[in-house]
Amino acid sequence: MIKKILIPTDGSANSLTALEYGIYIARKLEASMTGLYVIDINLIQGPMLTDISGSVGMPPYEGFFEAIEKSLDEKAEFILKGFRERCQKSGIKAETKKVIGKISSVIIEEGQNTDLILMAKKGENFHLKEGGLLGSVAEAVTRNSGKPVLVTPEKFVEIESMALAFDGSVSATKALDLSLTLSQHNAWPLTVIVITSDSKKAAALITQVEETNQKDRAEPPITDCVTIILAGKESEEIIKFIREGAVELMVMGAYGHNRLRELFLGSTTSQVIRKSPIPVLLIR
Repeated sequence: MIKKILIPTDGSANSLTALEYGIYIARKLEASMTGLYVIDINLIQGPMLTDISGSVGMPPYEGFFEAIEKSLDEKAEFILKGFRERCQKSGIKAETKKVIGKISSVIIEEGQNTDLILMAKKGENFHLKEGGLLGSVAEAVTRNSGKPVLVTPEKFVEIESMALAFDGSVSATKALDLSLTLSQHNAWPLTVIVITSDSKKAAALITQVEETNQKDRAEPPITDCVTIILAGKESEEIIKFIREGAVELMVMGAYGHNRLRELFLGSTTSQVIRKSPIPVLLIR
C-alpha cells in the first residue's frame, strides 16, 4: 500500500493542483507526504546565464552566480513554507526538501524512498529538452523512476471511481494489482478496459482480471469491478472513455512499446497523459 508520497513542487498553479490531489489521496490512504523543490542547476551555472551576460557586452560581476543562487534559494524556501502550511492545515504529516540539480534526475533519486511520485503534467520549468515525445519532466520521471507516478491535470476533481487500461503486459499486470488494492481500500468502483478486436485475446484478458481479483491477491476480492471490451486504437479509445466522464482516475501500465516504435507512431502513454483531463496513474 502507498504510505509515502513525493510531490515535486515549484509554486506554479499546476503544482498547487498536484498538492490538492496529494492531500486528498494522503487522507484516503493515511499516507505522509514530502514536498520537493529542485533548484535547476542550469539556472545557477548553466550556459544560459553566461550567454545573457555576453549578449549585453559584459562578463558576470563578482558574486553574480552567488546572488542568483541566493535568489533561487529564497524562492524555494517561500514555496516550501507554503507547502508545509497547506499540509498542516489539512492535518497531513509532511516534510519538505530542497535540492540543487537536474530536475528529473533529482526527482527520480528522491523518489526511490517513496511509494508514489505525484506531479503536475507541466510545471514552471516545463521545457522540451527534458525528454521525448511528451516533452516534460513527467515523462522522464515515469520512464526512469521505477515507481508509480501519478500525473495530475490542471483542475482538481475528487476521485470517486477509477479505470484501468489492461493489455496483459507486465506493467499492466502490476497496475491491475495496485488498482484492485486502491479500489478496495477507497471504495472506488473499478472499470477495466480491454482494447482489442480479437475475441480470444479479450476472453483471456478478462479471465486474467477475474483470477487476479479472486485468487492472486492477499486481500479479499472486490465486488464492484467490471470489464468492458473496446475495439480501436488504444490511445483514442482510452481518451474517448475518459472524456465520457465515467471515472476520475485512469490507471495504466506505462510505455509498453520500444522507443523506436514510439518515435514514429507515438506512445499511447504520452498521448493519454497529454490529453487526459483527469489524473493518470502510471506503473512501469
